[in-house]
Amino acid sequence: MASSRDETSEPGSAPHPGAASADAPVTETAPVLEAALAGGWNHRHRDVSGGWLRPTVFGAVDGLVTNASLIAGVDGGGVSTHAIVLTGLAGLVAGAFSMGTGEYVSVTNQNELVHAEVAVERTMHARFPAAEQAELTDTFVSYGADADTAATMAAAVSADPDTALRFHTREELGVDHEDLPSPVVAGAASLAAFSVGALLPLLPYLLGVPVLSVAMVITVVALVVGGMVVGRLTGRPLLRSGLRQLGLGGAAVLITYGLGRLIGNPVA
Repeated sequence: MASSRDETSEPGSAPHPGAASADAPVTETAPVLEAALAGGWNHRHRDVSGGWLRPTVFGAVDGLVTNASLIAGVDGGGVSTHAIVLTGLAGLVAGAFSMGTGEYVSVTNQNELVHAEVAVERTMHARFPAAEQAELTDTFVSYGADADTAATMAAAVSADPDTALRFHTREELGVDHEDLPSPVVAGAASLAAFSVGALLPLLPYLLGVPVLSVAMVITVVALVVGGMVVGRLTGRPLLRSGLRQLGLGGAAVLITYGLGRLIGNPVA
């Protein structure tokens, strides 16, 4: 499972590149890095790999908006409470499995594509090692190194086939083929998050309070809180993220409710 990249010295985090260990060799850069660490320098990064965070966030929001819209639409059509509960439960189960299996298949296909391209790169390294090293030299030159330095760096990286393959795939594919997201984790996270989100607007009906306004109040609060959580994760202003999520989700609910009122068939 892809995890959050935290290169500070917090428990459970990845080691900071400047942090010294008992077995690590002391380099000329060590004093500079240690001084920077003492001054507050760190590389704390949020998870951008999409292993579990993306399907969890999208799954919860999708579940909330989908079921709130379904409930509002059928309620606007004047159907019975039983029909609303049935629709909500069917939407929860169908949507959760659709999201979970869809995310699993998507991540699986993506990983398979990466592995296929890595296999191509591995073949090229085996057949044309000199050309691959020359390509790596050009890459370092494009970063600003002079030709001699770039050639030395390329030779050092190419000395280890595994390191060379990993470096090339990062450069050419933009991913680390040894640290790909788990399809099972992504699918399970999406399924569970969708279920939780979809359950929220259905709760009043399940608890004996079959009132649309109560379900919509829960939905409004959940949309704002969910948007603020996303804002916290992405570093965006919390209130703006919450209101943006409310606006987008609220539009879906209002449109679906309007359709229900327009074409619904009220029951006696």
